[in-house]
Parts: sequence; structure tokens; C-alpha cells
Amino acid sequence: QNDIYEWSRDHRVHHKYSETDADPHNALRGFFFSHIGWLLVRKHQDVIEKGSKLDFTDLLDDPVVRFQRKYYKISVVLMCFVLPALVPWYLWGESLWNAYFLASILRYAVSLNVIWLINSAAHMYGRRPYDKTISPRENAFVTVGAIGEGYHNYHHTFPFDYSASELGLKFNPTTWFIDFMSWLGLVTDRKRVPKEVVEARKEKTGDGSG
Repeated sequence: QNDIYEWSRDHRVHHKYSETDADPHNALRGFFFSHIGWLLVRKHQDVIEKGSKLDFTDLLDDPVVRFQRKYYKISVVLMCFVLPALVPWYLWGESLWNAYFLASILRYAVSLNVIWLINSAAHMYGRRPYDKTISPRENAFVTVGAIGEGYHNYHHTFPFDYSASELGLKFNPTTWFIDFMSWLGLVTDRKRVPKEVVEARKEKTGDGSG
């Protein structure tokens, strides 16, 4: 999915200019474009021009981001393709051919397409309990497939909320992981939206499905 800097840059531009020509995967250009087509064509000029005006210095100031960006290509080859193939081959005798095409290639293709559904399906199908004036939606199928990232109407309504969901008893392993890392002391300054603010927003702009 590209290095941390590139992913975060595109994600910020997507939020700032959602559903416009400056959105890297503008869902108004259709399901195929927002799902994978945006990766197959040159970026719209508005994405480049307006995206260049945003501030990304906080990303470049992060040593982890810089390190991962510097060694991104070699890390992808090793962690995404080589190791997933070698582990089943070495540990339980799977053929190297099967291990490569199943544990590396098929896994990679499936995981990417599930993630891309956030850009496509979660912008087209589902409920909008927080803001019915925007395209992103709550999509249960995407939530399960993307381990908690399908609460997209919430995420676009409250983009600064680290959990990207209202939670309660809802399914969100991504948030559980962040909370566990916080318990270990590896995550700080988690931001949440107060419950009363969420409820007020539902009443004001929601579609009544929440």
C-alpha cells in the first residue's frame, strides 16, 4: 500500500477534498475507479496541485516514517513475499510453489482488494447515521473484511477519532490492537469524540439509522 508517508499523504488529501477531482480515489468517478482504477492511471492534476499545498512536515519529522520510507522496497520484498513463502515451506513442508502463490500472492491480492473496498463499497453502499450529506457509509461487509475499518461514515464525520468508529460492542480489532499497544505504553495521545458530541451530530445530520 506504499510507504507510510505516501499512504498518509494520499489519505489526508482524500479527506480534505473527498469526492472531488482532488480526491485520489474519487468515488464519484465510479466503483472501478475508486476501487483500483485510480492506481492504473495518472493522478488528476487537482490531486497534485491541491495536495502539494498541504503540510506533511510532521510525517517527515518522524524517524520511523523516514526509516520505513528509505527501506520500503526491500522490506516489501522480504516481509510481503519472501517470508510468507519461506515459513510454510520450511516449517511444515509445503512446496515452495504453493507457499509462494498462496501465502504470498493470493494473500496479497485478497488483502488489497478488501482494503480497497473502503474506497469503493464503503463510499457507495450502507447507512449514514452520522452525516447523510456525505458519501462515506457504514458497511458491515467491509467492517468484517477490513477488521474494523468499515465504519466509514463515522470516520469521515470524525476523522480525528483514532478508533474510526463509535465502538460500544461493535467489531473493531484495529482499535483493540491500538488499545493493546497503548496498554504496553507504545501508543499515546489517543483522541476520541465525546459521546454527547456524537449523539448531537446524529440528531443534526444523520439519516436516522443510528
